[in-house]
Amino acid sequence: MARQYRYISADSHFESPPEQWTSRVPKQFRDRAPRRIKLPDGRDALQQEGERLTYGGTSLYGGRPPEIFDPTVMDYDNTPGCGSAEQRLREQDQDSIDAEILFSLGVRNRAIRDKAAFLAIIRAFNDYMAEEYCAVNPDRLIAMAVLPNIGAEDDIAEMARCKHMGFKGAWLATYPSGKSYPTPEDDRFWAAAIDLDMPLAIHTSFPTHVGSRETPLFKYPQEPEGEKRPPTDFVQRLARQGPFHTGSVEACQLVVAGVFERFSKLNIYWAENNVGWLPYFYEQIDHEYSINRFWAERYMGLPRLKRLPSEYLREHAYWGFFEDHVGVRLRHEVGVDRMMWSTDFPHVVTRWPNSLKMMESQMKGVPEEERHKMAAANAVKFFRLDDTPQ
Repeated sequence: MARQYRYISADSHFESPPEQWTSRVPKQFRDRAPRRIKLPDGRDALQQEGERLTYGGTSLYGGRPPEIFDPTVMDYDNTPGCGSAEQRLREQDQDSIDAEILFSLGVRNRAIRDKAAFLAIIRAFNDYMAEEYCAVNPDRLIAMAVLPNIGAEDDIAEMARCKHMGFKGAWLATYPSGKSYPTPEDDRFWAAAIDLDMPLAIHTSFPTHVGSRETPLFKYPQEPEGEKRPPTDFVQRLARQGPFHTGSVEACQLVVAGVFERFSKLNIYWAENNVGWLPYFYEQIDHEYSINRFWAERYMGLPRLKRLPSEYLREHAYWGFFEDHVGVRLRHEVGVDRMMWSTDFPHVVTRWPNSLKMMESQMKGVPEEERHKMAAANAVKFFRLDDTPQ
């Protein structure tokens, strides 16, 4: 019998120190994996190959009072959310949370140029999460598989391996090809994800910047030169209607590339973006598309879409929110069936161990059926958690 979920955080984070899992990295690559070091003053720091030393930030917040939180200090041993799986389950109980979807942001290090080492580190981490950490209670600790994102074939191979190990979803940090825009190569990955029935998630957005025509946000079928080259970027025109770093760029890229037309069963979850901006965004991208699609087709060679951009997103996009009273009030314009609540524990926006107080303050006046969809049922449906044994 499947577990009955009341509250699922659809976006939380694995932030435990790397020594919990790096012993699984093959010995010849282990010194290239991330490692914790101690600074002279006793503080923790994180060392990653080719990267500057990380000695602070907002990821190890752990529910501290904001008045005393110090973003220049890392302290794995004394920060909630940074311990063992057993500790994490106790912390879920403190927060009255039934389960968490776990993203792991510090594993994929693109500064490692050696492909064998890069892939070995990612595989070792996924092995650890599947076989040790989440295995303690797999229906409460639900990790997203880390994909390499250096080529569609490598992504497909790791996604299939992780599906076999029991992962409930995979996390994309950029397009499978490794490019900052969708390419034909990616289509093999989308097809494989559908065949494997593997849910896909994007955490906030890809590392791109909404800018000018000089910013490669899209690979157009044709690129005019000289005076025939439009000074504005078509995808940028759509994406700038949403707040930066909220998934608006990838959403527009996928729509304009026709990905959702070619793959009608493909759904993608954008985590940790809040949702109050979406009704405005949907309205404005339709407006921009209706006006600008003619020159985009004429000069850029873009095939005409069969539907308005917002129609694809309403059907294929899921969105995560954590503290968004406006978004909850606008839930019917966003789509109640497409919203997933989260705690973001142990990152800086978390209200742990009082997450339900914040959720309840947002849900005042919301009918119980709608509340349950946003708090748990939508996540159960998207990540196929109803197949999880108790």
